[in-house]
Amino acid sequence: MKKSKILLSVIFACILTVAAGCKGANQETEAAPTTVDGGEHIAVNGVDGTKAGEVIDDGYEYIGDAALDGAAFDGKEEATGENALYNSPDLPTIQPEVGLLTAGQWTDNDNWGFFSNLVNSDIISFPSYGIDPRDRTLVNVKTADGKPVVNAKVNLLDDEKNVLWSAVTDKQGRGFLFAQNGKAAASVEVECGGKKQSVSVERKNGGTQGDQLAGGTELDVTIEAESTIYKPMDIMFIVDATGSMSDEMRFLQKEFTAITNEIGTDNVRYSVNFYRDEVDDYVTKCNDFTSDARMLQASLNAELAMGGGDTPEAVAEALEKSVFESSWNNESVKLAFLIFDAPPHDGTEEEILKAVPAASEKGIRFIPIVSSNSERETELFGRALSIVTGGTYVFLTDDSGIGDSHLEPIIGSYEVRSLYDIIIDIINDYRQG
Repeated sequence: MKKSKILLSVIFACILTVAAGCKGANQETEAAPTTVDGGEHIAVNGVDGTKAGEVIDDGYEYIGDAALDGAAFDGKEEATGENALYNSPDLPTIQPEVGLLTAGQWTDNDNWGFFSNLVNSDIISFPSYGIDPRDRTLVNVKTADGKPVVNAKVNLLDDEKNVLWSAVTDKQGRGFLFAQNGKAAASVEVECGGKKQSVSVERKNGGTQGDQLAGGTELDVTIEAESTIYKPMDIMFIVDATGSMSDEMRFLQKEFTAITNEIGTDNVRYSVNFYRDEVDDYVTKCNDFTSDARMLQASLNAELAMGGGDTPEAVAEALEKSVFESSWNNESVKLAFLIFDAPPHDGTEEEILKAVPAASEKGIRFIPIVSSNSERETELFGRALSIVTGGTYVFLTDDSGIGDSHLEPIIGSYEVRSLYDIIIDIINDYRQG
């Protein structure tokens, strides 16, 4: 079962919450939901009709239906009542502020030797839910004078000219291509400005051998075509909205406006998509791209983190909806931040292997942000997703002292920074104009 972060968020107050506590077991507390004027309220210590955010007797504040009755932690007992959660005046309050949550960033495509050694030493293994990032062909597309060709389409082909993988070159003119399911790559085709150039692929060290990475291939392709610079940006946030994600949900609710204010809406569109699981009141809830940041902020503020239960969630369904049913601008820089703490369900590999290669072909860069209480399979899925789409991997850390513990990823040295700053820098790093 997935460990819930909601209860601990009451004690430690993740960045987006007010630090919450609970009445001790020796204090008499009654919290029974009742209906007043058609809305759900509560009765506590004889005070009826209390609304969320309202202070009641002894300074306790009702902050939402979120915790389980009688749940005990850290020597304290949750206030009794049906799913009632309270802020305790006995514990310090941490007001939500931009930049408190800490994180690290790692890009395996920039550290390919490190990644290869991990795989070849059997420290980490792939595929992960169908995605296999091991057999990589890196294509550097340049003009004759050495300038990178940006937004060129690159295809990895087998000996019968079937497309194995497609990508769009980044600001450095790099395209990342991946052979899947043991299929052998024979050539790379580059298309830009109506011109095409093909180059044969020769595998180093004989290509993959069993579960071993055994190298990979890097190719330089020269093509006389001008780069197409994309000034528009499409920025999407895909958010796990199950119960264990309450702190991350409040992060977005608090900081989304700060992000949009910093990045702006000039030539920039935003989207926020939510997902839960099959047993919940919805599986996916999507908002198409818009420059109306206020409208998306209202959607964020209205969303509750609840549901879930088992560890896997509807990640595959969320990826499919986000890739295929959103109005991505063909001529835009495309970033998709996946904020999650659990992997997809087993048996969803087919759906994932439809959505992820399609994302790479469209030039959608996935940036997973792995949250607290995640396990190693979540890390590896996130890293595979970022590798094959030319994105980067982000993970929350314990350095803030806020929230539950965070898994230390199997990577090299990294700098701990605020998650807000990392998101802003990632957006600016990918921005082209």
